[in-house]
Amino acid sequence: MARHRVDPEEFHRPLRRVLVALLILVLLGLFFLWRIDSPRVERFRSALVDRFVPSFSWAMAPVTWGLGVVDDFQSYSRLYEQNQQLREELRQMKAWKEAALQLEQKNARLLDLNHVRLDPKLTHVTGVVLADSGSPFRQSVLLNVGARDGIRDGWATMDGIGLVGRISGVGQQTSRVILLTDSNSRIPVTVQPSGQQSIMSGDNSDLPPLEFLEDPDEVRPGDRVISSGDGGMFPAGLLVGTVVLGTDKRLRVAMAADYQRLEFLRVLRSHELTPITDPGALLADPPLQGPPAPSTPDPSAPPADGSNG
Repeated sequence: MARHRVDPEEFHRPLRRVLVALLILVLLGLFFLWRIDSPRVERFRSALVDRFVPSFSWAMAPVTWGLGVVDDFQSYSRLYEQNQQLREELRQMKAWKEAALQLEQKNARLLDLNHVRLDPKLTHVTGVVLADSGSPFRQSVLLNVGARDGIRDGWATMDGIGLVGRISGVGQQTSRVILLTDSNSRIPVTVQPSGQQSIMSGDNSDLPPLEFLEDPDEVRPGDRVISSGDGGMFPAGLLVGTVVLGTDKRLRVAMAADYQRLEFLRVLRSHELTPITDPGALLADPPLQGPPAPSTPDPSAPPADGSNG
């Protein structure tokens, strides 16, 4: 007699259906239990929670861990946003710091200009350096002051310390300044304390040489060089620099002005020279003398009235 084998799935399937139905009924019962508004049911719910919830703390651990991960991620996101905001503010602060340093440097230049002591008769106009020639054969700068500001050719220019150059070319709103280091520059200077007269000739280098010194042995490195005022080219007494000994063993001038950072220049209004129209006015008047002595008449001379007696 053949024996028929029974498939286990035939028993498992109805059992699963029964369990699912029971679970649904339990959930529905709990749902309706929690929806009933009654003091007795409320006491039953409280007792049920006190009985089973503490024992299910292990079941809540994954949920608690997941909530912690979510909170940490949100906190990380906030920290990242704050970090990016702080980075942007730091970048802006660096830009403001650079602007503040530039303003501080400009303020120092202006203070240097104000501290330079000049002849009270020498008035001045302060201009901003707009551009540099940038040529190895011509050293000059452009100022933002011109004929409308009363600028004239030949006027001296200074920075906060020493003489820089002279005006050579005036426009309505701008003017060109030839630097003392330019090869076309020749200015008379005096070397102190010896008082030696010389000509400082520009040669497109940072150390212009001194030429035509009366007595070079009287000049030492470190002596001050000032403008002599000869020829009326520059006012006298303006600081030019100090004497140094060049690599070619020639006496040269280390400029007092900072040619690497020319931002503001002071244009000096030179004294108007009185034109000479009468060369005789240069001679001193003859010394005053007393009244002339009376002359003795000549006896042999005829009388003035023509009489013989």
